[in-house]
Amino acid sequence: MPASLWPQSLFARLLAASVAAVLLAQAVALLLIAQERERFVLQGSVRESARNIAEMTLMLEPLSRSARAAAVAELAAARGGAPPWHARPGGGGHEPRSAERPFVPLPLLTDFEPALRDQLRAALGPAYGIAIAPTPASAPPAIAVPAPFYEAHELALHQGSPRHYDVTVRFADGDTVVYRVLRGSGGAPLPRNLFVNLTLLVVLLVIVLYVAARNITRPLSELAHAADSVGRELRPAPLAVRGARELRDAARAFNTMQDRLRRYLDSRTRVLAAMSHDLKTPLTRLRLQVETLENPAIQARIGRELDEMESMVREALSLFRGLDDGEPATAVDIDALLVQLRGEFTDMGATVTLTGRSLGAYQGRPQALKRCLTNLIANAVKFGTRADILIEDGPELVIRVRDAGPGIPVEELERVFEPFYRLESSRNRDSGGTGLGLSIARDVAQAHGGSLTLHNLPGGGLEATLRLPRSR
Repeated sequence: MPASLWPQSLFARLLAASVAAVLLAQAVALLLIAQERERFVLQGSVRESARNIAEMTLMLEPLSRSARAAAVAELAAARGGAPPWHARPGGGGHEPRSAERPFVPLPLLTDFEPALRDQLRAALGPAYGIAIAPTPASAPPAIAVPAPFYEAHELALHQGSPRHYDVTVRFADGDTVVYRVLRGSGGAPLPRNLFVNLTLLVVLLVIVLYVAARNITRPLSELAHAADSVGRELRPAPLAVRGARELRDAARAFNTMQDRLRRYLDSRTRVLAAMSHDLKTPLTRLRLQVETLENPAIQARIGRELDEMESMVREALSLFRGLDDGEPATAVDIDALLVQLRGEFTDMGATVTLTGRSLGAYQGRPQALKRCLTNLIANAVKFGTRADILIEDGPELVIRVRDAGPGIPVEELERVFEPFYRLESSRNRDSGGTGLGLSIARDVAQAHGGSLTLHNLPGGGLEATLRLPRSR
């Protein structure tokens, strides 16, 4: 099946496969029923036709040739009427000898003629010659062998025309008699109520399979949604434990993992908050002591060192704390936010341009998004002399920040997202920073279900691409 026609969801695939299996099983069942029905009808037809031919043959055997010819003419003129078993021509009525000969069980019929021939030989014995052939177009009158009642009913229902066969029986004296039998043109038709019953059965099975597939896939969908919300929601609700045993085990394991992760993050935040508080006191004390120095050069150098330490502590705490600051998601006007950031950087003497507009408000955390975009614009201005911002909106909101700098070696494009990692060319106090800006920006993007990537532009410069999904 082409990939475009095959369902994409597990629920739809499971339901489609189950329904296809049910339909295939019903088709095979119908085929077997039709074959067995045809076998039954054909067996009955062959058995009854052979019995009638055998009894009429044994009735005609003791007659003289002239009496036999008259009886054959009378039977042929009857056009399939019931033979007068009780009034044989030329003699008193008695049970024909064929009643004493048992009929052999028929195998699964593959050909009408050999089966009828074998049945007649078993009924008449080897003293009679038997020849069976399809009735020619211009055939002389013959004794019509009446079809059994069920065969006649099937022939009446069948759309095709029946086929005629001439059965020629040769007596011991060399005389012959021709019987004409009917056979349906195809398999026995199935009753209409069988199709109605099978249709109702298929509908019932489809309903049961729908309920079963939904019960299997719904917990999986909830598990996928809960896993996708990890890192977005601060305190996600535990996953409901229901469904099959394996699904319940998976839900319990996920809840345990989520609880361990929450306790780990809480413990880390408390430790970092305590470290930040404890570091502020000695840093403040050092800054006061620096102010008492009489050497301006030393005072400026130590002041820069203290500023860098405070910046590292502040950004490290912001990185490790992540988005666990209780900020709720609200509708954010991305256009207004970028205009505000462009104005702030322009006031500081930076060159920042803005192109494009969003299609509407974005549901996100305002301060986190502002921190992310500020870091991207700051990097572009600091290392690329300018920042060109492009907005593209559709199924996802795409914000591109380009600069005019030298770019980054390809092998370093991913490493710059590592915390505290800085390129060798930027390891200085004036422009190197702390190496946490891009890490924080990517964490914000991933917390919103998006991504942040870097790549070098063909004409020079670096482009940071922030992708934020519109539907989550």
